[in-house]
Amino acid sequence: MASQDWFEKDFYAILGVPKDADDAAIKKAYRKLARQFHPDRNAGNDAAEQRFKDVGEAHSVLSDKKQRQEYDAVRSMAGGGARFRAGGPGGNGGFEDVFSAFGGGGGQRVRFQQGGPGGAGAGQPDLDDLLAQMFGGGAADAGRGGADPFSGFGAPRGPRKGNDVQARTSLSFRDAVEGATVTLTTAEGARITTKIPAGVKDGQKIRLRGKGSAGDRGAPRGDLILTVSVEKHPVFGRDGDDLTVDLPVTFAEAALGATVRVPTLDGSSVRVKVAPGTPSGRVLRVKGRGVVGRHGTGDLLARVSVVVPQRLSDTAREALEALAAEEADFDPRAGLIERAET
Repeated sequence: MASQDWFEKDFYAILGVPKDADDAAIKKAYRKLARQFHPDRNAGNDAAEQRFKDVGEAHSVLSDKKQRQEYDAVRSMAGGGARFRAGGPGGNGGFEDVFSAFGGGGGQRVRFQQGGPGGAGAGQPDLDDLLAQMFGGGAADAGRGGADPFSGFGAPRGPRKGNDVQARTSLSFRDAVEGATVTLTTAEGARITTKIPAGVKDGQKIRLRGKGSAGDRGAPRGDLILTVSVEKHPVFGRDGDDLTVDLPVTFAEAALGATVRVPTLDGSSVRVKVAPGTPSGRVLRVKGRGVVGRHGTGDLLARVSVVVPQRLSDTAREALEALAAEEADFDPRAGLIERAET
């Protein structure tokens, strides 16, 4: 319910939040202050009790979207000039006195109440009606859900910023890692050239300021929200800022050890050492050959994959048979069945 309190009380200051605070910030501030000034923690403290009530009232209004909109509009109207003070014998006119001329007749005071036919406030003018008389007939309609909810309370609308526009683009894996410049065509046929930063991820959204729809005269354009799709690479993968690659090695290289070449995304290669007895699946790390990100450069992770020969020469078969005979007493699956049954 709109009242003189709305002109006199700054609910944002009471909660200690800015006027553009979102719902989460308002709720957080309310909970903190409510705990601080709760009567159970401040027994006999009248000031704390009043503060607790003020905090609850402020939260009640600002947490309700409709009430907050009306409160902001009323405060905006009041801030334009006249100050509203409580009336009394010999004193200045109050909130109700200011509007007494609009429907109150002969100096009769008008009380602001809300309610439908037969309900509380029935037969008395409501705030929308009085504001409509003050600022024009369109005010009441707008205040009840018209195109501009603020115009019903005399708040200046001002030029509106343009709408944000959604768009998509596809990048090669290399361009996503290294960065690229792309040219986009809008629905109106306009061409926009922009730089995609290095390290962009698949599905990431990039906001291009001022590249959206035009606003009212004198207002800024909206933004372009660009969603990036990254194509797969035939060799490399990505894990955060690290690049990944599967590294095939022969059985002999894995068993005896070797130094092998590993490709890098820039087209060159590095040599890494495969230690003797390296199993399939072990990851070899090459420092600083990954994605350049905001927090530094990632690494290149080479995952060893032991390649089993598909064809054996007679000599190779004899050698493997000799190896099998040497390892006849070794069972790599010992205890596997038992552990699986537990």
